[in-house]
Amino acid sequence: MPELLKLRQPAPDELPASAISLHGLTKVYAASGGQPPKHALRAVDLEVPRGSFFALLGPNGAGKSTLINILAGLVVKSAGQVGIFGIDIDAHPRRARLAIGVVPQELNLDAYFTPRETLEFQAGLYGVPRARRRTDEILAAVGLADQAEAYARSLSGGMRRRLLVAKALVHSPPVVVLDEPTAGVDVELRRSLWDYMRALNAQGVTVVLTTHYLEEAEALCDRLAIIDHGQVVAIGATRELLARLDEKELLLTPTARLAELPAALRELGAELLDDGRMRVRYRPSRADVGAILERARQAGIGIRDLATSEADLEELFLRLTAPRSAGPLQGTRGGAMLGEQPV
Repeated sequence: MPELLKLRQPAPDELPASAISLHGLTKVYAASGGQPPKHALRAVDLEVPRGSFFALLGPNGAGKSTLINILAGLVVKSAGQVGIFGIDIDAHPRRARLAIGVVPQELNLDAYFTPRETLEFQAGLYGVPRARRRTDEILAAVGLADQAEAYARSLSGGMRRRLLVAKALVHSPPVVVLDEPTAGVDVELRRSLWDYMRALNAQGVTVVLTTHYLEEAEALCDRLAIIDHGQVVAIGATRELLARLDEKELLLTPTARLAELPAALRELGAELLDDGRMRVRYRPSRADVGAILERARQAGIGIRDLATSEADLEELFLRLTAPRSAGPLQGTRGGAMLGEQPV
């Protein structure tokens, strides 16, 4: 995307510490159709630091959409307090909505509006005076200047997605929420969208992302929260949460193919793979690669190549959102874990 849109920010002494603040947020949908009441959110406490790139993750039905719709003013909460950029949504609902821009997952555009008309209409809804509207600037920023007069129905899916982003920015919100923004989007658009959102975040805009592309969340977001069954099950800095898994995998390629593993390596829980490589899973807090390689050397095994991998966000997500019947969190990779014993 071309030239970066400059969003106006409050003076530094006016800035709150949290872009979004939730305390005891609860939403219960009333019983209907013979079904009991549904608890979509259960006393959620959550702080999104100002200026962060924050991921809100969870399986389908976890409560993410309900939470976002409450922030957007589309769903009425049952209990709790919600603040958006220091503004209570109950005490000052209009001001709170001005502080947030939401990019929905659904392509909710009027097919017979042009991008220019769409942004002008959206700006009018937010009460932005004509003299302060930045329609051309925003269209250029999201790469739609050349399509400004084209009907929305004639735009490609990627262009429509860009137009949704543009709609969310017409009132210069300090907080932007992206709800599954790259669902069904091609690789080129995904890259340009993330480059643009990174640049906005660098300006001080708080970006909140929900996505099922966990590799995106891991690469983009400095903090995250995982929500499941209406409750926050993990929150913190992305790197710190991943470090808690304390798991790595070492793949060793011997100089000569082995018929079987020596006892010294079997004691470590090593496995001999079909392609001739050896795999050792270990806990970095209790063992290190050097000790494993020393075991291989002592066993008379030469190593031609090695590679390591560590638990990623998908692993963390699967553990924390496992079915309740699965019991305490267990590894999903299987096999022995080096580090339970001295090396």
